[in-house]
Amino acid sequence: MPIQSLSDLVRFARGRSPFYAGLYADLPPDMSDLTELPVVDQNAFWAANTLHDNRVLTTPLGEAVVFKTGGTTGTPRFSFYTREEWREFVTAFGNGLVDAGLRPGHRVADLFYAGEFYASFLFVLDSLAHAPVPNVRLPIGGGAPLQSTVSALQDFYAQVIAGTPTTLCRLAEHLTSVGRQLPQVELLFFGGEALFRDQRRLLAGAFPNAVPRSLGYASVDGGLLGRPVAGPDTRVHQAFTPHTIVELLDEATGEPIHEAQCPGRVVVTQLFRSLMPVIRYPAGDRAEWTDTEGGTFRILGRAEEAVRVGPVSLYCDDVMSAVAEADVHGLITGTQLVVRRWAGRDGLILRLATAPGHDPGILDILAKAVLVGVNTARPFYPDSVAAGFVHPLGVEWSRHRDLVVNSRSGKLVRVLDERPTV
Repeated sequence: MPIQSLSDLVRFARGRSPFYAGLYADLPPDMSDLTELPVVDQNAFWAANTLHDNRVLTTPLGEAVVFKTGGTTGTPRFSFYTREEWREFVTAFGNGLVDAGLRPGHRVADLFYAGEFYASFLFVLDSLAHAPVPNVRLPIGGGAPLQSTVSALQDFYAQVIAGTPTTLCRLAEHLTSVGRQLPQVELLFFGGEALFRDQRRLLAGAFPNAVPRSLGYASVDGGLLGRPVAGPDTRVHQAFTPHTIVELLDEATGEPIHEAQCPGRVVVTQLFRSLMPVIRYPAGDRAEWTDTEGGTFRILGRAEEAVRVGPVSLYCDDVMSAVAEADVHGLITGTQLVVRRWAGRDGLILRLATAPGHDPGILDILAKAVLVGVNTARPFYPDSVAAGFVHPLGVEWSRHRDLVVNSRSGKLVRVLDERPTV
């Protein structure tokens, strides 16, 4: 199905998807004002978007590509695209790569990860193939040995390298350790996580002539989110019009934000997806408008639905469940996820509140149980620790009154991103 009007998409979704039929049950038959629609509750969405007896999809699964997004190994979350939708997705994103700096004839090494239902490698490769300028695609992958990766980059004289900042930095660290550089590289296309100042210094040492650029802003579940915008701030993007509607909503009131430099959570509507409709879906990030008329916005970090620590995505509810399972005696009264960055790596601290007077030995045992529970639920985190990508999980005990709350609503802030923004 091609790009639709909002009213047609809503009509189609509520007529074919049991989830959206229930969500819109009390609304008038014809809806054309986006702000009159409820924002999707992620917990309800994923409870309905299951492999069996799915209530989100608008038709039985018969022709689609399936990818996994976030979550834990025990409760995987899958997103579905028809052939036509996937083509629209990668074609639009491929057009955005020109904004990121892709030029005719560029030789591009794809170092994203493939397999196990993950999308990034295939997504970038297909986007390059559908880009409006000719290019040479080098599907190396992120799991290849560093030595063979360097050989391929040199043999094919790669001018662009695409990967997560973690992968790019791992490659740069390897090159630096053996006293080598790749001066032919012009662009470093990064995606999936933020790129920080200390990482830029590391990349500059290995790729002295390369400019880091965001290749675009997208996710498997949310879909198209933002195309790169030329300029020194790689966090600034623009909505993929006409495919996508991006909203920034006040985190306390839920009202749309129309002023610049006013942070809010990113909510997205995809006008080209009909198999698994995405209508006012929280993307999991915070952003602020930089040009309200031009529709450009600056990504500020993860919102409370999910958190990204280096290459690892964790859903807050999954972490909370693991903490609750470990806390068999009910000693924990509040949990916040605190993301920090030190010594060139991200790290996640679980700030746990408890009443005063508990035996420190008991709390130490509980802290160890919590760490084991979270690492077991999300094994990619300890794997990334072993690979040197992130710091080990930590626990920080506090009083409940010391947990950070929203100054306007008084609600607990579930995720604190204390990493530098530049």
